[in-house]
Parts: sequence; structure tokens; C-alpha cells
Amino acid sequence: MEKVYVIQPRLDDNCRALHEEAVALIESAGAEYCGTTYQTIKNINPATYLGSGKLEHIRSLLSGLDDIAVLFNGSLSPSQTLNISAALDGRKVIDRTTLILDIFAGRATSAEGKIQVELAQLKYLYPRLKGKGEALSRLGGGIGSRGPGETQLETDRRHIRTRINYLEQRLKDTERRRALTVKRREKRNIRTIALVGYTNTGKSTLMNRLTGAGVLEKDALFATLDPTARMMNIGGLDFLLVDTVGFLQDLPHELIEAFRSTLESALNCDLALIVCDATGDHDMQFTTTMQTLEGLGFDRPYLKVLNKCEDIEDLTPYADFVCISAKYGQNIDGLKQAVYDVFKERFTDCTLCVPYSEVSEFSSLAEDIAEHSRRYGEDGIEIDCTVENTRLARLKKYIKRA
Repeated sequence: MEKVYVIQPRLDDNCRALHEEAVALIESAGAEYCGTTYQTIKNINPATYLGSGKLEHIRSLLSGLDDIAVLFNGSLSPSQTLNISAALDGRKVIDRTTLILDIFAGRATSAEGKIQVELAQLKYLYPRLKGKGEALSRLGGGIGSRGPGETQLETDRRHIRTRINYLEQRLKDTERRRALTVKRREKRNIRTIALVGYTNTGKSTLMNRLTGAGVLEKDALFATLDPTARMMNIGGLDFLLVDTVGFLQDLPHELIEAFRSTLESALNCDLALIVCDATGDHDMQFTTTMQTLEGLGFDRPYLKVLNKCEDIEDLTPYADFVCISAKYGQNIDGLKQAVYDVFKERFTDCTLCVPYSEVSEFSSLAEDIAEHSRRYGEDGIEIDCTVENTRLARLKKYIKRA
């Protein structure tokens, strides 16, 4: 198992939370965390980010220890990465974005997810080609012969740019298919609820609790990348529940853009459930999620859901959340009621009377109603149901009472 030592810059009061995430990311990547050096940063060194004295201190700490990589828990330029590595006796140095990309690469299972991860990796790699020399020729794979006077670096860049264009086109094709799916759902009056939020807050567990979907549940960051959609019923109304990729502080821009098509389910939903973790900094989790969503143009209604509340006796301070425990089923009915309450103003409970002679004609309208019960009388069929207000006009002739 690879061991990772962390360099944690102190830039603001948030460094402790970022460090805790770094340790979780290391463990999620299947590596072993083996220590940290904190460094207050007043002036960033353009060559090495840190001062030479601090790098010499870290070099001496790690001297004689083999197979230990160094994670700089922030963003490094290509030259800074190379210079820090050189100052640490050639030790492998990665930054936060590289680690996240590595985790994503190991977790994507669907064809779309793999495209998104590869695209993010290439977009991150492309501007960092400078100065890495011929070693990059091994990364491209399948690079053709160089033209007259063309350097290996130019060949690598051309290959990667071509690959990026190809992957972007494939994602655009996926987005067009997704847009058609959204239109079909709207035509069939399928209401969509998106589970969104910070990574590892229990979204997959909640998905399984509400739908029995059988989604992977794991105490690890980014345990599931590919979206899962399942039908569920609340109060006689059918909903499509969609689980989405989790967010993180300082989530790389390349990943947000690459996973934009996956997040379309959240951007186009009828309601979003913003899931936060009661055992963590839930205010930060909510703020991070909303900032990410709003950066993508999110403007849909949402409910704030606080998960893992099983050990909290006094829930008074969390009045703006729906407090639940997805693992133990605590207050799941309360969450369902909250969801139903969001939609109920858009619906009317009514009783329809359908003459037997018009049953065939009515069957084409049956998808417009959520049927609760029916009775067979002398004049026809009485149906107790819930109807979306926009569909009432189509059923006007059958409405007995509302």
C-alpha cells in the first residue's frame, strides 16, 4: 500500500477541514496516510510555493523512508510540482486535484462516467505538459509519427487536444440523448427528485431506503460516481429519484465541467434534496453544494435534509432541516411528507365518474392521474385520485367533486 505524507498550507481558518478531507481522500484512493506538515503561507513562492527552509525540513523528515509520496493539499503549477519534487530528492509529488482525479478514475463504471473522468484528466494534464519532456510520450498512447521538425511535446499536445475534442463531442451526444429523456419524462408527467450534496453524506443510503435501489453504500469519498434513477411512490404520486455525484470543497473546475451532463438531472429536477451530514460541518457542506449548483445555473426548489441524526437528542437547532437517519430509517416518513407538501399545491384531490361507455376514451387520460381507489356503480366507475392542476382541464367532464 502506498504511503502519503501531506503538506498542508495554512491560508485561512478552513485549513483543518481541508486537511481532514485530504486524509479521507487518501484513504479513499487506497493509500495510507502517514503524517502532515503544516505551513503558514504569507507570500507564495512562485517556484516552490513553500520556502526553501520548509522544504529542507520536510526532506530531512522523509529522508531514508522509501515509497512515500507527498500530497500538497492545494493546487500546484507544473513547475512548482517539479521543483518541490526535486527539493525532496525526486520524491513523487501530487496536488489535491491529481488525487481527486485518481479516485474518480477508479470509481467510474459507466461509459459516460469513464468519458467524463478521462476528459477531466486530459484537460488538467494539457496545460501541464510544458517542461515534462519526452516522458509524456508514454502517457498519450497511440501517438502517430512526428512531422518534420515537430517536437515530442508538440506531438503530445496535438494528440491530447484531438482526444479532448473527441470526448467532448461524445459528451454532447450524451447530453442530446439526456435532453430527449427529460422531454419524455415531462410529456409523461414524471416528477423528478434529485439527491444532491456533499460527498459521503449518505445519499446512496437514503436512495436505498426510499427505493430499495441496491446502490453501493460505502464510508468513503466518491463511493459512487455514476447517477442512479429509481421510481418511488409518495401519497399515491410517482416520483423518479436520481442520485448524483457528491461535491467537495475546492472541487476542481475541470471535474465540475466534465460532470455537468451528469448533474443535468439536478439542474432539471422538480425538487432537489440537499443532503448534509449531522456528524460533520453541515453548514459548510450546504454552502459548498449550493455554490457549486448555482455556478451551473441551478434555480429549482429544494429541501435541506440533515442525515445521520440518530445520536442527536435535541434537534431544535436544526429547524430549517428535515432531520433523518437513512441508515436506521429515522423520520423517513417525515421526509416523505415534506416532499409531498412541496408538491401538493400543484395537485388537486378529486373523484372522477367515468361512464362505462367512455372507459376506452378515458384510458388515454389515465396517465394524468394518481389513482387511490375505485368503485363500480350502476352508471360507471368512480375513481378517487390526485391530479396535477395543469391536467384538470382535460378531465373536466369526468370530475364529480374536487
